Amino acid sequence: MNRETPDGFDGPLDAKAVAWLDQALAEAAESAESAESGSEPDNVAVPRWELRFAAAGRHCGQENADTARTLLLRRAAADVDTLTRLYRRGTAAERRAVLLALPHLVPGPEALPLVEDALRTNDTTIVEAAVGPYAADHLDPHAWRHAVLKCLFTGVPVAAVADAAHRAEGDTELARMLTDFASERTAAGRSVPADLHRVLNMTGEES
Repeated sequence: MNRETPDGFDGPLDAKAVAWLDQALAEAAESAESAESGSEPDNVAVPRWELRFAAAGRHCGQENADTARTLLLRRAAADVDTLTRLYRRGTAAERRAVLLALPHLVPGPEALPLVEDALRTNDTTIVEAAVGPYAADHLDPHAWRHAVLKCLFTGVPVAAVADAAHRAEGDTELARMLTDFASERTAAGRSVPADLHRVLNMTGEES
């Protein structure tokens, strides 16, 4: 009998995928409990749930991989060191999942180096994940403004920038940067992204 697909997944999960995910989540929870109690074995090179993290797309489908991976990270209560390790050694899809999980796992700015690294890439899926709620809460104004410009440069929709309207409101420096960017594009005979005018309006300046 097929089991119902858990909430939050973009595509269907068959019974085999659900069983795989249940086992993966159980292993992640066990790892979290062991780490909390200090009983995690020292001779385990890579916890089994981390191997599951890498294999999530293959077992759950690429459309469900982000959700499966973020669930695993949350169930494992992954700390900053674990998140950093998974990000550094991961594929683009795995890095995206780490970034998506940050608001749920890291209350402070300790994981900002991952966001900063992501914003240096030209992979739009990673940039989009990097400008979520964690960036909105922890990027300083200078870095946040450049994150917005990065979205405009790479074509990431400004709608993906968490809390954009609140952070942009009254930001005259962001308005200046946007106006300069628009002038440079126009002088070069290139079109100005429509999203630029949307953000400029958020600042309260005339577009």
